[in-house]
Amino acid sequence: MTATVLPVVRTVAALRAQVHAWRASGQSIALVPTMGFLHEGHLSLVRLGRTRADRVVASLFVNPTQFAPGEDFEAYPRDEARDSELLAGAGCDLLYAPTVAEMYPQGFATTVTVAEVSAPMDGIARPTHFAGVATIVAKLLTQCQPDVAIFGEKDYQQLLVIKRLARDLDLPVAILGAPTVREPDGLALSSRNTYLTAAERAVAPRLNAALRAAAEALRGGADVSEAEATGLRTLADAGFGKVDYFEVRGADDLRRLGPGPVDAPARIFVAARLGKARLIDNWPV
Repeated sequence: MTATVLPVVRTVAALRAQVHAWRASGQSIALVPTMGFLHEGHLSLVRLGRTRADRVVASLFVNPTQFAPGEDFEAYPRDEARDSELLAGAGCDLLYAPTVAEMYPQGFATTVTVAEVSAPMDGIARPTHFAGVATIVAKLLTQCQPDVAIFGEKDYQQLLVIKRLARDLDLPVAILGAPTVREPDGLALSSRNTYLTAAERAVAPRLNAALRAAAEALRGGADVSEAEATGLRTLADAGFGKVDYFEVRGADDLRRLGPGPVDAPARIFVAARLGKARLIDNWPV
């Protein structure tokens, strides 16, 4: 059997032409933005998109503006041919893979900034990150004009930033979060997991284990300060390097909770270094 060849467009004009043709025949559109080097987590978003719209567009763009100097923009894994084959198998209808010049033409001078939910955690650890995310997502949403756009909950703070962006700018798109897809041992799937050595990969699941233990403690009435301190010790004892944050925050607005027991819907967030990889995860309380 011949594998399905996924159509690819690389310009805004070509993307809009295809979307316009679908809309002219009464079809709805879902958009799944990605940076490529896809895994089952991304493919689950595509499959979810198929349940929410008639057509699914996936974008593939490693966005330079969300990487700070010294981060892994150049090293970030890329394999468009592999990604295209995986997307076709998951039911994607179109791959939008623009160049940097197409997304940021000469003279580009606009940045989108979302306040409040972008400020804590990764907003501190990676100060320029969310401006890059908000700008590229605003562009993708206006370029494609989908009915729904789907993002994974592993990047939960990013999801809240994008929801606020769409709400505040009155963008006519539903932003949908999808559950984190995990390995059997609990490690959240990530393209950056390829950076882990075999020894580090054996340690990595303890990140999620620390989150789950903290959530259980909080549900049992433990103080936020106690749960956070225990989580930090657990990661240090496991062999993680720098921990950017291990924090309990409001699930809807990311406000700081504690130091006593949780008194509102909460989520625990973590970002920690393990070798060359920076791993992030979160867990509901």
